[in-house]
Amino acid sequence: MTRPRFSALILLATVSAACTSSVPSTTGSTTVAFVGARVVELEPAPRIIDATVLVQDGRITAVGPASAVRVPEGARQVDLAGKFLSPGFISTHVHISNIAGVDAREYTDENTTRQLGVFARYGITSVLSLGGEQAPAFAARDTQATSSLSRARVFVSGDVIAAATPAEAREQVARVAALRPDMIKIRVDDNLGTSAKMTPDVFQAVIDEAHQRGLRVAAHVFYLEDAKALVRAGVDMIAHSIRDQDIDEEFIELMKAGHVPYCPTLTREVSTFVYESKPDFFDDPFFQAEADPAIVARLMEPDRQAAMAQSTSAQAYKRALVVAERNLKKAADAGVMVVLGTDAGPFPERFQGYFEHLEMTMMAAAGMSPAQVLRAATSDAARALKMDDVGAITPGAWADFVVLDENPLERMDHARSIASVWIAGNEVRR
Repeated sequence: MTRPRFSALILLATVSAACTSSVPSTTGSTTVAFVGARVVELEPAPRIIDATVLVQDGRITAVGPASAVRVPEGARQVDLAGKFLSPGFISTHVHISNIAGVDAREYTDENTTRQLGVFARYGITSVLSLGGEQAPAFAARDTQATSSLSRARVFVSGDVIAAATPAEAREQVARVAALRPDMIKIRVDDNLGTSAKMTPDVFQAVIDEAHQRGLRVAAHVFYLEDAKALVRAGVDMIAHSIRDQDIDEEFIELMKAGHVPYCPTLTREVSTFVYESKPDFFDDPFFQAEADPAIVARLMEPDRQAAMAQSTSAQAYKRALVVAERNLKKAADAGVMVVLGTDAGPFPERFQGYFEHLEMTMMAAAGMSPAQVLRAATSDAARALKMDDVGAITPGAWADFVVLDENPLERMDHARSIASVWIAGNEVRR
């Protein structure tokens, strides 16, 4: 995967600009033509365009009306008549390899591949894993630039920097940087007053050292004043909602001036309290399709539910969610770049793939339009990752897309009407 600066290619608006009367010279045996599709276009205004999409060797070679795009002789055709074609969804804050049944923290190739398959079947075709990944996730990242890929792409940050001094910070960044991560991760939070918080001199050292090495930094935050200090220090991504108080104009202007993405992770908060009783989504067939029954059974244990209901931190995070939802709408309305992310995966009760869809419906419920949410989950997420070959249906991009039965621009839960998922032009087995 290349990492050039973000270009206009990433915008869904380029669907119509990409129309062409001819296509590059191809051999029919390696070309797939997706015909009759209704491509979701978001810029300059949300709309649906009837289009043919040509794919060769895993990448899109042409997009446009059937009258303008010539299907090469011998190409395999996939009929998408009546279906809606969206770029694959991108989650910019997850964790990958931890899940192993009811017990977490088993970093293996098998777990990594299995969970990337779960994401893919939910239409989440790329993810950024923000912290804790071991060799299997790096190996998965390093082998995914292939036309044979049929699971979600993964980008990684390695161990979370947890230094106590600036010197330690620089040493830890150097160690993680040697693994060639896609981003560095830090935590600036006191866990509701129960632990020490990384100090400004330390996080400044992390940011400076990472930037000197050509790496960007994502920060776990909770408090508004910490987020402001981090943005002033040059942080590249705010990886959770501001949850202690309403954001203000100063924060908004700092975020916009620095082009810093804001990843709300509303479902992170949900996971801290929702299992005090049986959540409604346990009865959702879309959830049940991938959920591990053993994990669901554990979460239904009366003693476990009672403990969560009585947990001081659970109730605090329940209140924090209300603030987070309010801040999300304010940030989106003000033009802050909002990106999809969930923090799914570090614990088995944060259900990977499903939580991305729950997050999108919650973002809409908080006041974002379906078009805004779709941008957050596709082109803006790609922009946040500095990737120009995912997140768009445009020539040169990987053919990572989701085929839907219903129009996601009408209602956000229509993103769950998945008919098929394609990664590098390969259909994902569901």
